[in-house]
Amino acid sequence: QVQLVESGGGLVQAGGSLRLSCAASGNIFRIHDMGWYRQAPGKQRELVAAITRGGNTKYPDSVKGRFTISRDNAKNTVTLQMNSLKPEDTAVYYCNAEVDGTRPGEHYWGQGTQVTVSS
Repeated sequence: QVQLVESGGGLVQAGGSLRLSCAASGNIFRIHDMGWYRQAPGKQRELVAAITRGGNTKYPDSVKGRFTISRDNAKNTVTLQMNSLKPEDTAVYYCNAEVDGTRPGEHYWGQGTQVTVSS
């Protein structure tokens, strides 16, 4: 079993910054892709940022230039630095990881952390 635990959410004014962290623990042999998703009320969950084990990153246009994803393979952690936050960034943010553990290639989710951006 693998657990993902997020931290770092909160309330911030528009234009401010937040840093989200996610730590994976449990029966882990290797972690492949890691990513951050978000879900706002009444909307589908969407990809915010993704990073491969080798460090290649991907962002949707809505956050490109404002958000930066990074990871530490030795510590099994992934971080999302969010700058120039906008009210439309308000959502619950979830960490995701593709893990080789008990079984290869399983996807795991964190419990989510609330990010609220006030105007």
